[in-house]
Amino acid sequence: MSQTAANMPVQHLSAGRTRKLLARYRVTEGKGFRLKDHDPTDTAGRTIHKHDAVALLNGGVERLSRLQEKLYAQDRWALLPVFQAMDAAGKDGTIKHVMSGVNPQGVQVTSFKAPSTEELRHDFLWRAVRALPERGRIGIFNRSYYEETLVVRVHPEMLEKQHLPPATVGRKIWDKRLEAIAGFERFLADQGTVVLKFFLHVSKDEQKRRFMERLNDKTKNWKFSASDLTERNYWEEYQAAYEATIAATATPHAPWYVVPADNKWFTRLVVVAAIVDTLERLDLTPAALSPAQSAAIAAARERLMQED
Repeated sequence: MSQTAANMPVQHLSAGRTRKLLARYRVTEGKGFRLKDHDPTDTAGRTIHKHDAVALLNGGVERLSRLQEKLYAQDRWALLPVFQAMDAAGKDGTIKHVMSGVNPQGVQVTSFKAPSTEELRHDFLWRAVRALPERGRIGIFNRSYYEETLVVRVHPEMLEKQHLPPATVGRKIWDKRLEAIAGFERFLADQGTVVLKFFLHVSKDEQKRRFMERLNDKTKNWKFSASDLTERNYWEEYQAAYEATIAATATPHAPWYVVPADNKWFTRLVVVAAIVDTLERLDLTPAALSPAQSAAIAAARERLMQED
């Protein structure tokens, strides 16, 4: 955590306010889901104010740090937050701020870029399986296997590079991939890996503003790629792909959070609240020591006490 953030006061959302906040953005049932019902500019109906944001974020990060230590010590559960978004929605910044207080030994971040030649010669879940977090750890996916029902769906010509048998590439390929993902996430949940999926929902106008900021500020030029504008041309296709993806894979055991992303301070609060709430719902009490372990600890204590 930065020195500035460390010096800020710490506040906490009450359990009731947290539940009410998260219920606003959590999607656990895809039937009837429509992306247009979710406002990228929303800030929980002004019930949370920007001037409280830093203190509330510090409070959330502090709680997350303590919970991550318990997760690591217990060594039973794993947590997999998955981040998806349009360009400039703030994935990198959200991950950076939300995870700023956790022990790096217990967290790993995997950014999924365009698949390599080796990855293209395997099934589309292969590279994600290799990056799954161990028990006791948090593994963050910055983009994920969902690229296969988003980017590839918008650009189906990419399927030609995946060495698929022609018989498997038909009109139902997207439905089948979404079914495979839903089954994969069900399997992970059954094995103790908790999946949380965040769609950082930015508006087209805000994306334009952030692109312009990157172009006009030389210190931010490196963030801009010409391909960003190319993908912007497919805005409506991406919105439709996200809607279909969320509707097909939102479940109670692997929920989606459609997080308003036009206000970065609010995006980060929702994300940290969702992660903290999820960890608090787990039984993270370390297993009781065996008689042999207790005896070994007592012996070590006695030996240290006897030292000069």
